[in-house]
Amino acid sequence: MQTVLISGGGIAGPVLAYWLHHHGFETTVVERAPVPRPGGQAVDIRGVALEVVERMGLLEQARRVRTRMHGMSILDPEGHEIDRFTDATFSSGRLDSDDIELLREDLVRMVYEHTRANVEYLFGNSITALVENETGVHVDFSHGASRTFDLVIGADGLHSTVRRLAFGPEERFAQHLGSYLSVFSADNFLALDHWQMWLRDGDTGFGIMPVRDNTELRIAFGFPSAPLGHDLRGNGALRRLVADKLASLKWEGTRLAKAAWDAPDFYCDAMAQIRMDHWSRGRVALLGDAGYCPSPLSGQGTSLALAGSYVLADCLAQAHGDHHAAFSRYEQRMRRFVSLNQALATENPGGPASEASVAHAKNALSLDV
Repeated sequence: MQTVLISGGGIAGPVLAYWLHHHGFETTVVERAPVPRPGGQAVDIRGVALEVVERMGLLEQARRVRTRMHGMSILDPEGHEIDRFTDATFSSGRLDSDDIELLREDLVRMVYEHTRANVEYLFGNSITALVENETGVHVDFSHGASRTFDLVIGADGLHSTVRRLAFGPEERFAQHLGSYLSVFSADNFLALDHWQMWLRDGDTGFGIMPVRDNTELRIAFGFPSAPLGHDLRGNGALRRLVADKLASLKWEGTRLAKAAWDAPDFYCDAMAQIRMDHWSRGRVALLGDAGYCPSPLSGQGTSLALAGSYVLADCLAQAHGDHHAAFSRYEQRMRRFVSLNQALATENPGGPASEASVAHAKNALSLDV
């Protein structure tokens, strides 16, 4: 039985672990966080990714926890409504679509609960070194003894440790898209009832949506910026930067800034894409954002993770131990799908891609070949 170590316990990693176990592999998932990560924005399961979730037996569960918006308002900088829509929202697209929008933390929890009995999870741990030889990959961890695995898969996001260790520094592969996105939760101080609000004030803007039966808000705030230094991450400087920008807004700036300061799930990161000529090297391969992040601007990061997990597991199963053939086939099957979905992020700067482009991109892959 081949052993596979997967770095990253978000969505891509556990979904890959599910399908690898299904095909008879022994899987271990290592995740830096002490528990499955809470928080995060609403994410979309679209097109072919719905089929992946259905084949996992999770489609009805995902539908039960989906967001149920009635529409959205577009506001001017002073907070006056200038337009409203009851057929679509910016976050999910058409409300009559079969696609599913749900909170990221709900999908993470759902997949973890679905896999925990058959997958070894190492929470509160991370990979510190990879040394490959002809029979496997020797892995050092931040905690605990070193171990050797047949294969290592990096599903550890935009700032992938596996990618850095196996392929080189992030700067070689990251394409900055000129902005940052902050996401955080707050009490529903606007009393929104299944209704989103979107506002643009100069070169910044935000979307606000109620969740958890209208008891909470999820706030997504975007602002333009060149790449910021990594030193802003650990000392509160990035939160301060976001709060200051929010405080300068004409409408609800004070309360939004306070919410950013108080949020236990504050997140902020660059809008960037990962572009690589190859997603594998030897016995190491990359999955999802680690290898081909499309950025949240595409709306397709989750769907790429789900589809990529299925395809990678399928290729490994069909290769009967030949990981070189498996990784090559994985790239052949996924490359066009990735390119089309990454293009959604840049098709219409400052706004969503067209419905036609999204419809084409989300279905541009066959799971059965």
